Amino acid sequence: MRRPVIALDADGVLLDFHLAYAAAWQRAFGMFRRQRFKSEFGEFFWSSVPPVEGAVQACHRLRDAGFDLVCVSALDARFEAARLHNLRSLDFPIERVIATGNRETERSPKADVVENLRPAAFVDDYLPYFRGIPDSVHKALVLRAPNGSPNTGPELASVGSIHQNLAEFSRAWLSR
Repeated sequence: MRRPVIALDADGVLLDFHLAYAAAWQRAFGMFRRQRFKSEFGEFFWSSVPPVEGAVQACHRLRDAGFDLVCVSALDARFEAARLHNLRSLDFPIERVIATGNRETERSPKADVVENLRPAAFVDDYLPYFRGIPDSVHKALVLRAPNGSPNTGPELASVGSIHQNLAEFSRAWLSR
């Protein structure tokens, strides 16, 4: 029998993109050209993003409760293996990463993947990535930063729950 799936975003949900961004800035310090800075976002960057506090433990609680976890990330496909390596090296109980790319359209670049996975829940930190996600999937929005979130507007009504972080989502999800 197939275990239920929870689909999780990486940056902002599992991994602390802000810390990794700061490290990339530090490596490029002294070079103010944007192209030099963007060059830091290669294999090393995508395989070394630190975890969001409490995210590893939250994933272990979800896994222990009987859920398979799949990371669905709006990342270029060429960095999919680096992202999986990053998650595994941090002890996330995640065996699969699906990179969707990051195209700006009316429908989320993650929608087709989530629809095919048919997860019980989809957790992301970016409101537009819920566009086109089937109504049968619980949509959980994790706020992007401790000081609030840029996710505002009428689309908030389309999410099933809002949480400060993945640890809060897992507590709420497992206590329902």
